[in-house]
Amino acid sequence: MPDTMGVIAGIIAGFAMGLCSEIGFRLKLFRSSLAWIDGSFVARITGRAMSRAQTYIVGAIMHLVTSGVFGGVFGVAMALLGLRPGLLILCFYVFLLWLAMLFSALPMAGQGLAGRKLGPHTWLEQVVLHIVFGVVFAWILL
Repeated sequence: MPDTMGVIAGIIAGFAMGLCSEIGFRLKLFRSSLAWIDGSFVARITGRAMSRAQTYIVGAIMHLVTSGVFGGVFGVAMALLGLRPGLLILCFYVFLLWLAMLFSALPMAGQGLAGRKLGPHTWLEQVVLHIVFGVVFAWILL
C-alpha cells in the first residue's frame, strides 16, 4: 500500500466521520461536532478570536489534516512492519485511534477525560464516529 493511499483514505474517512458528526450534532443525536471541537481548540491555543464560521472552517481543515496524518501513519506502519493491511489490523488501529481520542485529543481540546464535559455518552458517540471512519478507511484500502 503506497503511503499516499493511506493519506487519501484517511482524508476521505475523516470527511465521512466529520459529516456524520455534524449531522448527528444538528439532529441533536450527538452533543458535539468534531469541526467545532477542533476549531475551538485551534482558537484557544492560538489565542485568536474566531467567528462561528471561521471556527468551523479551521476545525474542518484541522480534522481532515489529522485524518490524513492518521491514514499516512497506518500506511507507514504497515510498510515498516512488512505487513499487508487486513481487516483485523485495521480494526485494531481504529480502536487505538478511538482510545487516543478519548484519553488524549478530547482532554487536550478542553473537553475532559473521555469528553465528559460534553456529556456522559461522548465515548459512545466516538465509537460510532470511529466505526464510520474505520468502515470507510477499510472500504478504500482493502
